[in-house]
Amino acid sequence: MPRLCFGCNAPLYRGEEHVCTVCRNQLPLTEYTFNAENPVDRIFYGRINIIKASAFLFFTEKGIVKSIIHYLKYKNQEQIGSFLGDWYGHILKENNFLNQIDFVVPVPLHRKKLRKRGYNQVALFAKQIAAHIDAQYIDHVLIKTANTRTQTKKSRILRWQNKQALYVLSDQEIFSNKNILLIDDVITTGATMEACATALSKTKGINIYIASMAVVP
Repeated sequence: MPRLCFGCNAPLYRGEEHVCTVCRNQLPLTEYTFNAENPVDRIFYGRINIIKASAFLFFTEKGIVKSIIHYLKYKNQEQIGSFLGDWYGHILKENNFLNQIDFVVPVPLHRKKLRKRGYNQVALFAKQIAAHIDAQYIDHVLIKTANTRTQTKKSRILRWQNKQALYVLSDQEIFSNKNILLIDDVITTGATMEACATALSKTKGINIYIASMAVVP
């Protein structure tokens, strides 16, 4: 079978990986940074105590980013996470935005969903970022306690009520006085990140940073 672009389904040529050159050049990078205020920061104002937030790409209902993330999450194309994480991690390292991070933590899946899908779609993205910024990847401390249905069409308030007790820490001490980078795939309302950060914030002296593959503008 020919290798096809995950963005437009065109054949990939020599030197192209996962997306064709045209789609790669059209990917909508946010160009948000961790040393200046940006719209992702403002999503969390007044909701949770974090240091900074950012996202790599813009996510829209129609477009290359939606197609790529759909393949990543639902078509067993886990390697896309590594591709995006390597790209974003290189940017973060080159600009020295996150040189003080101790641990990179992915938003977890419930064990039943993890078993069904076979992987956490955020894992390789987070691992590549951790490698670039010289941080430790850790995925066994933040735990999702219930298997919930997709909630993308629910209001932010309802999503938050449903997620309030969904995330817990298996170890209350490991993140003490550490800088944590919390990673997810797409930030829409911010409710999932808020719930995860709430669980993390129970740790003494923790500093929380947030990043995602994409954000809904």
